[in-house]
Amino acid sequence: MNAASLVWFRLDLRLEDHAALCAAAERGGGVAALFVLPPEGDQAWIGGAASRWWLHHSLATLSKTIAKLGGKLILRKGDPAEQVAQTARQCGADTVFCHHIIDPAEASRLNRVRAALEKTGACLRVFSPNLLADTGTIMNRSGEPFKVFTPFHKAARQLNVADPVPAPARLDRPPQAVPSLSLEDLELLPRHDWAAGLREHWAPGEAGARRRLHSFLGSAVAQYPEGRDLPGIEGTSRLSPHLHFGEISARTLYHETVLRTETAGKEGGLRGGEAWLRQLHWREFAHHLLFHYPHLVGAPMQAEFAAFPWRENGKLLEAWRRGRTGYPMVDAGMRELWHTGWMHNRVRMIVASFLVKHLLQPWPDGAAWFTDTLVDADLANNTLGWQWTAGCGPDAAPYFRVFNPSLQGARFDPDAAYVRRWVPELAGMTAKQIHSPGGPPASGHYPVPVVEHAGARQRALMAYAELRQNRNSRKEES
Repeated sequence: MNAASLVWFRLDLRLEDHAALCAAAERGGGVAALFVLPPEGDQAWIGGAASRWWLHHSLATLSKTIAKLGGKLILRKGDPAEQVAQTARQCGADTVFCHHIIDPAEASRLNRVRAALEKTGACLRVFSPNLLADTGTIMNRSGEPFKVFTPFHKAARQLNVADPVPAPARLDRPPQAVPSLSLEDLELLPRHDWAAGLREHWAPGEAGARRRLHSFLGSAVAQYPEGRDLPGIEGTSRLSPHLHFGEISARTLYHETVLRTETAGKEGGLRGGEAWLRQLHWREFAHHLLFHYPHLVGAPMQAEFAAFPWRENGKLLEAWRRGRTGYPMVDAGMRELWHTGWMHNRVRMIVASFLVKHLLQPWPDGAAWFTDTLVDADLANNTLGWQWTAGCGPDAAPYFRVFNPSLQGARFDPDAAYVRRWVPELAGMTAKQIHSPGGPPASGHYPVPVVEHAGARQRALMAYAELRQNRNSRKEES
């Protein structure tokens, strides 16, 4: 009879299409399930305070589903190498199974776990991350990683995505009982309860992810090409936090979307499936880039932008964080983020552009705020999104493209429904007043714009020109 197996859960908090769990269950000999909350310095892959709230509830649902199959989720906190090795020894496991995560510290982390296990006579088996394809499979003709999304997307479309595998029917526990912390011992929830908005909008866990997917494919996906740009309606899937925590696999999303699209096509056509899959490939692109270029978390892909002449200003940064900039579309997005832990993707681009171009604040400051407040604070997606908007990343929007927040609002929130929901001070105004190029009419409760658009745009272009001039000067000197 085989020795017991230990499955180390991280960003794969599900039972269906879980290659590591299935491999462990097929061995026989009993399966132990483990989650380790690492020290604060090793939590970049989790996210910030909002993500920790989500993680608490996701672990609670995972524990219940594992228990229904006869198993138990063991909870620990501390150094992963120490905790994984100790748990493997306690449950008599000779093999630990886990999935790779895309994080700059992952290689070092796994090497330490592997070394600790070897001292106990156990080994580590690592499976692919929650992606459609392994990180080394989508390369250009030179064998290098793609740095532009469109050719990456074309290559990704040609791949055969493996079918999801079903969850094990049963999980037999190892004969040895293993101690576990309680979920409360992990201290993931905020000490002061600010999470009412999160509870109102989200249902973390594998079942919640399934419901969200079926709801999206049953309705919103038909209008997705247009609806995904309109924050005032339920036009997107809102699956990003479920994907981030691996409560549903990318392969499941892919195959269910293709199946539903093909079925509806025979019945007369379903619009939106292709556009939705393109977004899955954008996520894929972000993770592949971070895998090949781990320095992107803190440094621009275009190295010259390290010398960009930012004008750091704590008051302007705080006004942006609080949704008090005087630009309704920006403020609505920042307040939605604070209340729900999420923000519509079109609005993410608007608020990010405003921070780095209108206010000339460093993009890492914006990325850090998103990391702390988003329930889908995915390291790869967040990094690529901010570098794209700042104009310093691979396949970036040109820096001289400066969104006009008022025109963006008028275009994508034409009746101002989104703004009125999140900026109630403006609820009595017309859409034309709200999206006025000079800002809404004076109000005793709503701030005047912190900057004037035309002047801010000119400052941004001047800063970019200064960067280019300095770059050219350095080239001439060398």
